[in-house]
Formats: sequence, structure tokens, C-alpha cells
Amino acid sequence: MAKGIEIRDAHFPGRAPIDTYGNGGFRFADMSHRGSILCLPSGIHGWDMDMTKPLSVENFRRVIDEAADIEVLLVGTGTELRRLPAELRAALKARGISSDPMSTGAAVRTFNIMLSEQRAVAAALIAV
Repeated sequence: MAKGIEIRDAHFPGRAPIDTYGNGGFRFADMSHRGSILCLPSGIHGWDMDMTKPLSVENFRRVIDEAADIEVLLVGTGTELRRLPAELRAALKARGISSDPMSTGAAVRTFNIMLSEQRAVAAALIAV
């Protein structure tokens, strides 16, 4: 017997370059996602984040949890550059992650290049 609609967390279980971004989402691996995303070693995850929410340690918990496989974190902060708070930078650095905030467009382009070089890169991309 059918249970009705089942809501699951958005997750693509692999690493893939970002094909396009804009209109509030991203396209990758012949799929699209509306909203922000985390591109991590475990795959691409939907991320409940937008330009109005704080860049806090708690909002980056999943990144920190996967720190063993990440050397560089690119943070696409939307249309405007936002500095990472000192507490977040310190938490990432303590786990061996170098962080670099930039506009989402620049982060997408840099992520794709570093991914093609098979670098230990991750990206936190706020949708624009």
C-alpha cells in the first residue's frame, strides 16, 4: 500500500563538476537542484543556506565532519563577497582545511578546475 510522498534529503552520491548555476540553483551530472549545495567527497548535498543566513560553524557542520578528505574549501557566498567569521575560519583551520570565500560564480569555476586536477577540494555554494 502506498504511503504517499516521501521527502528525502537532496544528495548525489558522487563528485561532479557544476555545469551551470543561476536562477536559484545548479545543474550537474544531468540533474538540477534548486537551492544551495555542498560539494563534498561524499557527494553533492542540498544545503539549507541562503545569502541572509550566517556563515557559522553550525551551518558548515557537514564540511567539518568530512574534513579528513578536504584540503581546500571554496565558499561561494552569493552575489557579494562575505568574509568568513573568525570562529568558522578557526574551526576549519583546526581540521586542516584552507578556506577561500568568493562569489558563487568564481567558486563554481575554481571548483571545476580543481576537481579536474583531482585535488582534495570541496565547495559550499550559496544559490544565486
